[in-house]
Amino acid sequence: MKISEADARIALNTLSNIGPVNFQHLLSRFGSAVGALAASPGALEETPGIGPKAAAQIAACDGVKTAARERAVAEKEGVTIATLLDDGYPANLKMAHTPPPVLYIAGEIRREDALAIAVIGTRSPTPYGRIAVENFTAMLTRRGLVIVSGMARGIDTMAHRAALEAGGRTIAVLGSGLDRCYPPENKELFKQIAKAGAVISQFPFGGEPEQRNFPIRNRIISGLSLGVLVIEAGEKSGTMGTAYGALDEGREVFAVPGRIDSPKSIGCNRLLQKGAKLVISPDDVVNEFPPEVRAALAAPGADAARPPLSPDAGRIAALLNNGERHVDFLVEGSGMPSGVVLGILLEMELRGTVRQLPGKLFALLQKY
Repeated sequence: MKISEADARIALNTLSNIGPVNFQHLLSRFGSAVGALAASPGALEETPGIGPKAAAQIAACDGVKTAARERAVAEKEGVTIATLLDDGYPANLKMAHTPPPVLYIAGEIRREDALAIAVIGTRSPTPYGRIAVENFTAMLTRRGLVIVSGMARGIDTMAHRAALEAGGRTIAVLGSGLDRCYPPENKELFKQIAKAGAVISQFPFGGEPEQRNFPIRNRIISGLSLGVLVIEAGEKSGTMGTAYGALDEGREVFAVPGRIDSPKSIGCNRLLQKGAKLVISPDDVVNEFPPEVRAALAAPGADAARPPLSPDAGRIAALLNNGERHVDFLVEGSGMPSGVVLGILLEMELRGTVRQLPGKLFALLQKY
């Protein structure tokens, strides 16, 4: 039975020994995915990067049945399958050095998703990192940027949630098939992102979150984005791999500086040594983009829709403007009774203005 080029690409993408680089080698050698599937094992082995195992996989692949199976599961799961030939393939990713040949998309990719920034970091952030990711993500979202991350525990998950809470779009990139949500506790977040953005993967259905998948996933994260913002990262981590991948792609890399004695900040500080842009506010990020990108974003005042504060809450906010403070400091500095201060802090926390940290410390989420 004759197979379409799109289905041939979908079938090839299901084979474990065929990644984006080998896929390009096959297209160069045979002119199309259809040609690669029809090639003899001997001809396949003559292709750079295609050894006996990969050649045997390709020769044994029933492209028609494989693509039909993937499309049937996609329909059941509400997932779109897009190849590089399709208009629904993300524009930024098409310009990457070795874009994934096939993407599985839960949700929708839109034209405005080209205005995207990746926000990534450690799986176990400090209170400083938590505040930074919430502040940066919320304000960048309000400027009109789409937030891309990997839905991992820690900074990634917080970035997606902050974007959703700010009413913006976010894109999650998985290192598994879309029917294998990882980490499993993010199943509800997966659904929320798919409704307000997209969850994508290059891996076929049934693909488990194997360690080897995550460097591939990280290259997609950087490829989707105009730049990568790193908020806390160990020196040797997947986060650093994503940042270096972004540099290879010619994308901007931004880093939030951290304490020199914190293991969670070594990665960011190393990136700064290597020439990443030091950022201390969302405006620092936006100002590095080309004029045409800045023109497409909302004005800085767009993120100023902050909840108005009562005079007493304003006094508390002023004390927190320079960093996290202990409740005793706020009581002494404000001159108000501790019960009143705690009541104000509770109200501010419920309104998303402050966050309580361990040790009775409080931090301001929006400067006043």
